[in-house]
Amino acid sequence: MGEAPIRLDGLTRNYGKRRGVTDLTFEVEEGEIFGFLGPNGSGKTTTIRQLMGQMRPTGGIASVFGLDCWRNATRIKELVGFLPGDIRLYEKMTGEAFLDFFAAFRKGSHMRLRRELAGRLGLDTGQKIKHMSKGNRQKLAVVQAMMHDAPLLILDEPSSGLDPLMQVEFVELLREEQSRGKTVFLSSHQLVEVERIAHRVAIIREGQLVAVEEVDRLKKVRERRMDVILHQPAPMQRFKDLEGVRVVSERVEGKQFELAVRGKLGPLLRVLGEMKVDDLSFAPPDLESVFLHYYEADGRADQVAEPKTEVRR
Repeated sequence: MGEAPIRLDGLTRNYGKRRGVTDLTFEVEEGEIFGFLGPNGSGKTTTIRQLMGQMRPTGGIASVFGLDCWRNATRIKELVGFLPGDIRLYEKMTGEAFLDFFAAFRKGSHMRLRRELAGRLGLDTGQKIKHMSKGNRQKLAVVQAMMHDAPLLILDEPSSGLDPLMQVEFVELLREEQSRGKTVFLSSHQLVEVERIAHRVAIIREGQLVAVEEVDRLKKVRERRMDVILHQPAPMQRFKDLEGVRVVSERVEGKQFELAVRGKLGPLLRVLGEMKVDDLSFAPPDLESVFLHYYEADGRADQVAEPKTEVRR
């Protein structure tokens, strides 16, 4: 279509004393999966509502394929497959009737795609919505968003309620859509989910843009926590000498360590391979550590509480 699928330029929405979003500026490229990452309450849904013409900006511009999102909301809805984070379903309907209802607002028939999506997700659309589990309700919402074959998908927390197997299938569906030239804008508060699928990510915190970054770069700066229990004591210095490893705490006279790990894991695993390890747990990436990194780079690290290093003997 020529114009960027999504462009924000100084987008601002005020709620008086309540926090909204301030001066958001970034662009989503055609054919990419773009993550919109931030904790709950950070402004993700407020941004998406402005993209969908449900809320008028206080200032700045939001556009989809060059169309102003407020003035051209009707046209934009024809170009977007939309999954809201707070979708309300008509519980007295069957899944099939619900999809028929939404299909009536669009031109053309996409029954084949709709049935294919339901089959891939293991969804029985003949069941009444009030009898569906949370996971099946989310599957129905996903089918509703994707069944029209729109060139842009805007998905707000789309994997919420899906079990791990269905999350894998959903990620595969998005990759297939991207391979067909679709653009996907994926909002999430889960760093792992975004890293798994997105090419680039915008990070938002308290209504402000922290960074727009390639996911490969993001993986190099975020931290993961590792708890290690050793059979025999080891000097803390063995870990402190490793690049990208920070000792958060030491306990039980050098037998238990909590480590913060950033970047490549290989050097740390080689050191652990030389020790007798009784137990080890490795947590998912820490979103707060990503914020800390970018606030440190901008000289604003005091805005994010950093975990204090604790050494006990």
